[in-house]
Amino acid sequence: MKQLRTWSLIVGLGIAGCASDSQIMDSEQEMAIQTVLKRARFEMSCPDATGMVLSREIMQPALQGAYVVGVARAEYTVGVTGCGKKDTYVAVCPLGGDGCFAADPRNP
Repeated sequence: MKQLRTWSLIVGLGIAGCASDSQIMDSEQEMAIQTVLKRARFEMSCPDATGMVLSREIMQPALQGAYVVGVARAEYTVGVTGCGKKDTYVAVCPLGGDGCFAADPRNP
């Protein structure tokens, strides 16, 4: 139990010490936009839709405890416009992962 907490702290400090929140958000942003655009272009039937980040933040793990350590996530709200339509989506990118997923903020 104590060893798990120690390792969690070491990993957390290692991630925090290597890059600032801003650097982390910048590095994931383009992938988040592209992930959202894939979904939005399909749902809007608009291959020319474009997106821009409206807000972004680092979300701390929902679960943290002695035996459970969740994953921090970068969360981006992306506005998409095209073909006379507009909508917003949320892209969630687990830190340390290799991808993002696009969620509809009205149906989390």
